[in-house]
Amino acid sequence: MANGVKAIRGMNDILPNESYLWEYFEQTVQQWLAAYGYRNIRTPIVEQTDLFIRSIGEVTDIVEKEMYTFIDNLNNDSLTLRPEGTASCVRAAIEHNILYAGPQRLYYAGPMFRHERPQKGRYRQFHQVGVEALGYAGPDIDAELIVMCARLWKLLGISDLRLEISTLGNTESRALHRARLLKYFEQHRDDLDEDSLRRLHTNPLRILDSKNPRMQRVIENAPKLIDDLDLESCNHFESLQRILRERGINYEINLRLVRGLDYYNRTVFEWVTDKLGAQGTVCAGGRYDGLVEQVGGKSTPACGFAMGVERLLLLIQACGKKINQPVPDIYIVHQGSDQVMDYAWKCAEFLRDEGFNVILHCGDGSFKSQMKKADSSGAVYALIIGDDEFKVQEVTIKPLRELIEQASVKLNSITEIINKKNLY
Repeated sequence: MANGVKAIRGMNDILPNESYLWEYFEQTVQQWLAAYGYRNIRTPIVEQTDLFIRSIGEVTDIVEKEMYTFIDNLNNDSLTLRPEGTASCVRAAIEHNILYAGPQRLYYAGPMFRHERPQKGRYRQFHQVGVEALGYAGPDIDAELIVMCARLWKLLGISDLRLEISTLGNTESRALHRARLLKYFEQHRDDLDEDSLRRLHTNPLRILDSKNPRMQRVIENAPKLIDDLDLESCNHFESLQRILRERGINYEINLRLVRGLDYYNRTVFEWVTDKLGAQGTVCAGGRYDGLVEQVGGKSTPACGFAMGVERLLLLIQACGKKINQPVPDIYIVHQGSDQVMDYAWKCAEFLRDEGFNVILHCGDGSFKSQMKKADSSGAVYALIIGDDEFKVQEVTIKPLRELIEQASVKLNSITEIINKKNLY
């Protein structure tokens, strides 16, 4: 396509030879979430820009550098393609008063948008599955989210994932820590890069997330948030660890774990891997007790996580799990009069009613070319219909994957001859 229209950089087509992996993942995830009582919520991909500024934080990479924001020329509104799903989920919960019915277990799935440098596992349109538990205050729900993830990794055949956890405390303890960080980094201004200097007085906590190698020593020696934690947050964190130990979940405490969104408090966690290079985090989340109120609702405890679908699919493949592409059960080959065609249609619909996946050959083609297409389709059986079969209202069944003789049978006997249990 030298002169044709192409997809936008970092926004990818998902073609049939890979979409079956997505379908496998989505089906597994839906069953997994249903097992824990989570219900689906679907929100628009475009929101008022102010929603993300208020929730994510004005002095964050996402808001400052990565959001796709534009002005709606019809009414002059500032709109943004959603860069993450939690804010939209919380906005919908408030707008439609669903929290009045009590705590809610919700999940969403779909595309998110961030203007980042595209690379393997990181795209400008990417997909997430997110889980939000709204109205739950205790460490038990934090632990359940982590235990849920551990179960999903087993279902997907994923290994070599490492769980890192930490706590960010409450608003007061973070304010105390912020003051100590500010004082510390002021004393080391000469060691800070331009980006960190810009954030020094607006959000010094974000400096801890810098990947600049030149700054790692000063970051490592910076005051630690755990030294400023309030007693209640410490107890919450200890209870979380106890539940995880009782459930047999291994974890590492990473005191430098900083989430890229300002709304987090107390529990934060990440599932990381070394199999994907720089894009090592595949699932991350934590508690955000102040977000509902921040967006305009009543004070409501909440926690959740989001996982990157593209990265998890790469990890599934890296771990060697075999996922077979779906193939039709039966390919119908037919040649002859219009009556033969009508009979082939009748057979195809009958077999679909019986629960088989059927491809009916369309278009012209010799018997030989149709059989080649039947074989290349991956179908287990070919169903051959010609003038002879039509005259006696039968079909010829030819196994394509086994050295078994073909046989002619009545249409209503097909399900007895082709036992669907033997197709897989």
